[in-house]
Amino acid sequence: MLPSEFAVLEPFGAWVLETERERYSKRLASSMEEMQAFHDVAFPLLEQASDHLDKFPLAELPEPERNLLLLMFSLVNVSFPVEVWKQARVPDSGAAYMDLVVEPKV
Repeated sequence: MLPSEFAVLEPFGAWVLETERERYSKRLASSMEEMQAFHDVAFPLLEQASDHLDKFPLAELPEPERNLLLLMFSLVNVSFPVEVWKQARVPDSGAAYMDLVVEPKV
């Protein structure tokens, strides 16, 4: 599923999600403990993952590297809830929600 040097991230394979909407839904459906566990393992590997992914043209990522990229997108999605807000939802936003209508092609 992931490049071998990132095998420690395999237990978080459920965070390999194609769209921002899926990542946001996963974030809202996850407990803070689940997000914290993912963040604690993935965040220290972010720079290493970025360096690894820079070796490949974006349009030609092999499947393991593409999965790693999607996993890092999910890490970004949980970073504010874990590091700042201490909750999955944006504080003081009530029921407000904004859909992303265009996403980068990966």
